Amino acid sequence: MSGFQIPFTGLKRQYRNLREEILDTADQVLSSGQLMNGPHTQAFEAWLANKNGVNHAVTCHSGTTALEILAAYWIQFENINPPTVVLPSVSYVATANAFVRAGWDIYFADVDNYGVINPDTIPHNLSYQAIVVVGLYGAAVTHHMSVRHWQRWIKDSTLVIEDAAQHWLAADCKRIGNGAAISFDPMKNLACYGNGGAVVTDVDDLADFAKDYRDNGKHTGHRGTGSNSRMSELDCATMMIKAAHLDSWQARRKYTAWEYMNGFKDANLRCLIDDTNFHNHAFHKFVIEVDNRDTVKARLAERGIETKVHYEHVLPEHSAYRQYPAPDMLGACYSLARRCLSLPIYPELTESEVEYVIQSVLDCV
Repeated sequence: MSGFQIPFTGLKRQYRNLREEILDTADQVLSSGQLMNGPHTQAFEAWLANKNGVNHAVTCHSGTTALEILAAYWIQFENINPPTVVLPSVSYVATANAFVRAGWDIYFADVDNYGVINPDTIPHNLSYQAIVVVGLYGAAVTHHMSVRHWQRWIKDSTLVIEDAAQHWLAADCKRIGNGAAISFDPMKNLACYGNGGAVVTDVDDLADFAKDYRDNGKHTGHRGTGSNSRMSELDCATMMIKAAHLDSWQARRKYTAWEYMNGFKDANLRCLIDDTNFHNHAFHKFVIEVDNRDTVKARLAERGIETKVHYEHVLPEHSAYRQYPAPDMLGACYSLARRCLSLPIYPELTESEVEYVIQSVLDCV
């Protein structure tokens, strides 16, 4: 036995490294009595807007809430009832849930070999008002789509909405389209201790709508409705502590991804981070594609290495979405769902642990 026990996430290790600073800040926030909508929220939103190069960042309770805000806002501006949104078939269920709940009709498009929506699989005669792009595992969506696709959507006045929960740090945080949803779920590169999210946009009216939505319409004197879905001052203060470390954490993730890529270059597997997309990636997940995924996962677990599957089922396979058009069973999305395995990738992994993961994967595939 090696003695290694490598969890999938580094949350416990990260907290140990930041514990004193977090506890000191928590004490300051709780002692102040200002627990919502205070200076820490304002500071974090200002930092987030600047990081994304946009005019507005509006925090909310979760990435799912951020998507619901985008879905609810844009449906007001469509004259077709219901409007149609094109979604990638591979994503977390929140991507679809938000638009179903807001009243959109859905068309599921297939993806490319990296899990990013493939616009060439959208029928030319399909009438749709919006498309949602997801940088699966942290892939930069702009890297995977040609200029002609963007030109077509601009020409047709198609809304381009980013579910940027996984990829918002890709390609130097360059935002595209009309608005983006970000998640600070504990699994994300910049994570809070619970749920957290944000809408980032240059659209002034959308930012006002998001502020209204997250606070039961209070922002506009209850002229609109919404929910109670704010991030707390404690959450935002903690995020500012972590934001100071984000660049160094990203550099470490990038280094680990590079080690994995080199270690697996002659192995009987495919890395979804490779030479073609490495420099623009957000390194949210490091995913390999193998024929015997479930067997490899079990063997790695026996060696003390925790792995995950993202995602075992494509969205159209869930009973909640089976009524919507979707790719046939030979689509790329189904192949990914059956073959992909996520390996540990976080800044706190040691050199020896990375080497052990590489050797273990080579032994198990």
